[in-house]
Amino acid sequence: MIADLDLRQLKYPAFVPSESALPQDTDVFTVLRRRDVLVHHPYDSFTATVERLIVEAAADPGVLAIKQTLYRTSDTSSIVDALIDAAEAGKQVVVVVELKARFDERANIAWARKLEEAGCHVVYGIVGLKTHCKMALVVREEADGSLRRYCHIGTGNYNPATARLYEDFGLLTAERTVGEDATDLFNHLTGFSRKIAYRRFLVAPEGLRAGLLERIDRQVDRHTRGEPARIQLKCNSIVDEAVIDALYRASMAGVPVDLWVRGICALRPGMPGVSETIRVRSVLGRFLEHSRIYAFGDGRDADSEVWIGSADLMHRNLDRRVEALVRVVDPGQQADLRNLINLAMDEGTSTWWLAADGTWTRHSRDQAGNPLRDLQQYLIDRLRGRAADG
Repeated sequence: MIADLDLRQLKYPAFVPSESALPQDTDVFTVLRRRDVLVHHPYDSFTATVERLIVEAAADPGVLAIKQTLYRTSDTSSIVDALIDAAEAGKQVVVVVELKARFDERANIAWARKLEEAGCHVVYGIVGLKTHCKMALVVREEADGSLRRYCHIGTGNYNPATARLYEDFGLLTAERTVGEDATDLFNHLTGFSRKIAYRRFLVAPEGLRAGLLERIDRQVDRHTRGEPARIQLKCNSIVDEAVIDALYRASMAGVPVDLWVRGICALRPGMPGVSETIRVRSVLGRFLEHSRIYAFGDGRDADSEVWIGSADLMHRNLDRRVEALVRVVDPGQQADLRNLINLAMDEGTSTWWLAADGTWTRHSRDQAGNPLRDLQQYLIDRLRGRAADG
């Protein structure tokens, strides 16, 4: 492969993810009982956060059960090894494996067989739907005899290899309603329930599109009443007609709409009378921008919401897959997610701009010819600065 050639002058300098998101001197369960943790890969280490949750859960004598979805993982997966260890230690382990993950069918069949041989309960989701949500649930008996649920809801796969190359977010939490939602969704995936209403989740195919449309329309209503309104979305693709039409309606009403889209965007921004308040940007760099963020409102009132999860705005995601978004409720974490989108939309950041005629133009230098901010390098440098400050 070309990438394997010894051409160091053409390669990015080495980058080591931070391991500070979860304190190293405290077990993960103690941390999550105190607060939610939002992790941003690859800037935050996947191994030291998400993988650590599953590995510690497998070894913890208080853990009674681990449930997890697996869409894609690596050839040598510490997570799969940890699930096997947990099953062999007598814990209940349920793994929802998607056999039709494109290009990974053979690997997933092999993982499923290995997990079954170890005593894990392996299920293959719902007939006619791909299971694409990224979710892990740990049930633990606490010192006082009570049961508590610990969860991870992410935007990317449980794959430590791609977690160093793909940009993604994950929420680690012990909050009760997230645990209840995760339990209900796992029960749905394993055939024990048909429940489709959730508390802090939006789940496809039953309610995700409708939930997003409702929130877009709510911003239109707010703007019509003269209240602050805003829509900020980050995803891989936008092709769903219902969502595009809703965003056009929001723009025609005057709502500011910022869209950060890595790949296909069937919406046209800047069309007179239709999408004049819509801006579309794309970031291409050393990491593949893979996370999905859906933010509504300006962040200054109780009606503002921020969601992260696995779904893009495409027919296959909204109609033919089981997808999940989780609402981020911590004000600081909400602000971090909004600020990231603001940074990508800033004219001082190097991005690609989508025009009304469907063409993309690269904006990488200012009027004086100086290079604009490299967003991903900026985040690396900011992370290194925090580490240097202790």
